[in-house]
Amino acid sequence: MDHTALSLIELGAVFFCLGTLGRLAARIGLSPIPLYLLGGLAFGEGGFLPLRDIDGFTHLAGEIGVVLLLLLLGLEYTAAELVTGMKRSWPAGLADIALNAAPGAAVALILGWGPLGALVMAGVTYISSSGIIAKVLGDLGRLGNRETPVVLSILVFEDLAMALYLPILTAVLGGVSFLGGLKAVGVSLAVITVVLLVALKFGRYVSAVVDSPDREVFLLKILGAALLVAGLASAMQVSAAVGAFLLGIAVSGSTAENATRLLEPLRDLFAAVFFVVFGLRTDPASIPPVLGWAIALAVVSALTKVATGWWAARRQGVGRLGRARAGAALVARGEFSIVIAGLAVTAGAVDGELAALATAYVLIMAVLGPVAARIVEPLARALQRKPRQAAEPAPTPGT
Repeated sequence: MDHTALSLIELGAVFFCLGTLGRLAARIGLSPIPLYLLGGLAFGEGGFLPLRDIDGFTHLAGEIGVVLLLLLLGLEYTAAELVTGMKRSWPAGLADIALNAAPGAAVALILGWGPLGALVMAGVTYISSSGIIAKVLGDLGRLGNRETPVVLSILVFEDLAMALYLPILTAVLGGVSFLGGLKAVGVSLAVITVVLLVALKFGRYVSAVVDSPDREVFLLKILGAALLVAGLASAMQVSAAVGAFLLGIAVSGSTAENATRLLEPLRDLFAAVFFVVFGLRTDPASIPPVLGWAIALAVVSALTKVATGWWAARRQGVGRLGRARAGAALVARGEFSIVIAGLAVTAGAVDGELAALATAYVLIMAVLGPVAARIVEPLARALQRKPRQAAEPAPTPGT
């Protein structure tokens, strides 16, 4: 069969299967990320039906997926919101880093993956999935709850932390020297500072450059700008993903709202391909040996996220039930954990088992997060009732 025809057939089959998996995930009330990863495992090397004729497309599409994920994340925030969120949440943000990066780093060191593996796994276990969390909070009607601003502030801090972490990781994976790593951090800090200042003072001009009343022109300009900035950022070793995130912050107002509506279908398409590509690169046979570690890591890091949310909500005067909801809401890991692991795997600088561990871990956490958010309130109420019932005196016979 002609190579082009075979590639089209394989690509069509992948997209159709992704659509089916996405619909299944929606019907059972879960994020589609775990199913996309499983789809990638099924189509990759060692899977049920290996696909070999779409590597070129899927690789580039996966990179575009990362760019669009971070671009739309940046579009959700204004520079003022980021600055305010940093001022409000920095103590909880630092506690979040200390509690949730440590388990991943410790497991990597125990498994003998060295400092580089520890740096990668620290990021995998640290960052919560803002996409999954936002959807769950909306589905459960908790966007107006008192603890929700606490959760969102922590997510904002995590996103800014990623803007510093990803350039460092990219530089280290590229094998640069210590001085080169410091240079990457310095460039990243300078770029972030300049972008925030530009967004605060001149955001309307940036928005005007990419805006257009014509949908087709607007799509071409905003997508072209995102890819251009991502490419330039990557050339400066700042990370393409961070470049896209910063562009999203600089675009504001109605332009950001229109861009989000226009780009969401593209993001969903290319992000799905990205998760499949990560699954394609992971041999299913490599997962069972690290499954025990993935489960242990899931249990520990779920508890540390609950502790983070509980403490942060308590600092804001939120009640016990709200603290429990805040902690459970932060449990989910997803897209950015895979982005971090994907960077390491693509660079070929880490042990192959790391991809397997990251895949198994995200599969567990992307399912556990929404489940924890749903059951925490009835569980907390039940635990609150038991002490009260135990404290009530037993009725006197004959009364």
